[in-house]
Amino acid sequence: MVKDEQLPYQGSIQDSTELLETSQKVLDCLIQDPRIQKAASPTLIYADLHKRNIYVSPDDLTVVTGVIDWQSTSVEPAFTYCNETPDFASLPSESQLAEVDESAPDDQKKKLNDAKICHQTYDVCMKGLVSKVRQAMLLDPALFRPFLYCHTTWRDSATTFRQKLMELSTRWSDLGMQGSCSYLPDEQQVAVHVKLYEDFETVQRLKMWLRDSLGTDSDGWVPNDVWEAAKDAHRTAYNEWMETARNVEAKGDELTVEKADRLWPFHSR
Repeated sequence: MVKDEQLPYQGSIQDSTELLETSQKVLDCLIQDPRIQKAASPTLIYADLHKRNIYVSPDDLTVVTGVIDWQSTSVEPAFTYCNETPDFASLPSESQLAEVDESAPDDQKKKLNDAKICHQTYDVCMKGLVSKVRQAMLLDPALFRPFLYCHTTWRDSATTFRQKLMELSTRWSDLGMQGSCSYLPDEQQVAVHVKLYEDFETVQRLKMWLRDSLGTDSDGWVPNDVWEAAKDAHRTAYNEWMETARNVEAKGDELTVEKADRLWPFHSR
């Protein structure tokens, strides 16, 4: 079953348009900052370097035989590439880290240690070999995130963009910006945003939970050889989520069965 109806936190076209108009002065001000100018150097990078796009030799896993999806290559401001880490270099989630203690099997400990080494190696390579990106990595992310989300509200939601503007506005002086931020939402706007952002975070937590439980990436991709098992596990996870919603709704809380179904991050049920 595919749900086409937008969730409130995703925002309407009007919401996105108004946010863009409101944030224009903020973005214009940021553009004048020398720190951001240094971190915005035009940089050519292949930005979709994830495991499913990398082919290795079956005889020697250290030999890369091919990389696909080169259409993702583009020239962008250097700070664009600081927002995400490829899945092969990402650290395990907090829930996965919590499972690894002194009593954990040796192979599980080794897997965690390998992930840490991979993450550190990637970080060192980006900072040491790509000088433009190194400058961007030294910049507080709050200063460049509005640029990353202002044009992706169709995908990441208007609420996410608004959150980045609010974080910037709150820390404006601490971040070394002059004067005051032109984006100053009133109490009512903040109260509405808080509720919307709670829904956004609920969806993100669900995605993380599903990613860890099903062994997928954040978009739901799974290897062919485990597809059937992942599909069954997904169905079980959905049933557990809906059962939780039924129990919560029975207690009179805000999470209803209908809302829980709409918050489920994947189309499949």
